[in-house]
Amino acid sequence: MSHPLIQLRDLAFGYGERPVFQGVNLTLNPGERLALVGGNGAGKSTLLQLVVGLRRPRRGEVLAFGEPCRDEADFHRMRSQVGLLFQDSDDQLFCPTVLEDVAFGPLNQGMSQQAASDLARETLASLGLEAFAERITHRLSGGEKRLVALASVLAMRPRVLLLDEPTNGLDEQAQTRLLERLQGLELAMILVSHDKSVIEKLANRAVILQDGELLEAVMHSHPHQHTHSHLHIHPKRDLESDHSHPNPAHNDHHNTGD
Repeated sequence: MSHPLIQLRDLAFGYGERPVFQGVNLTLNPGERLALVGGNGAGKSTLLQLVVGLRRPRRGEVLAFGEPCRDEADFHRMRSQVGLLFQDSDDQLFCPTVLEDVAFGPLNQGMSQQAASDLARETLASLGLEAFAERITHRLSGGEKRLVALASVLAMRPRVLLLDEPTNGLDEQAQTRLLERLQGLELAMILVSHDKSVIEKLANRAVILQDGELLEAVMHSHPHQHTHSHLHIHPKRDLESDHSHPNPAHNDHHNTGD
């Protein structure tokens, strides 16, 4: 029997006197691609940062691969296997060239300079970015930085991906390339995105962060009067409490930005 990859137990967090969430419990199992949705300011990005120890909870426990993470040494070990794609790529890229940025993680994991460079080039090529290796990072467009940031995460060969608005700033062609790459990865993921089409392509499970609680959700799609269907995500408890309507009322999470 496989063990959970990530577990959050009774997590509470707030800024100063303002609580963001209380009593959050979450389990991510192998093969799960979890969409984390909720309104603006619900704390979705904060929750991803708590998972990897960039913020610390007021209460509760984070476990990675069955082991509790209690201090920075524990989280440092965890971050070699759990890759976080930040919402803002400028928070992730800091080396002079693209190749150096993508090779930085593998070097930190103990690879030789040559092995890290080879892996970085291979990862860039997998995203169609082989020609970017010697480019100056800060001169890239927002969409180009987004793809390079993803390459820097994938180069570390993580077991789990945390994706915070992965398609931010991407044109249609770049978004298609990125989604095809993510769909081809046999990795568990936690995904934050305001774009329902991205969630529909990547996620096989959803939770909603709402009023400080994390609620299990149900995803479903059905046709509208126009020519395509829309994805809807509802708290599971709402569906279980209302059996009189074949389709839930659509006060659901069309806007999932943080």
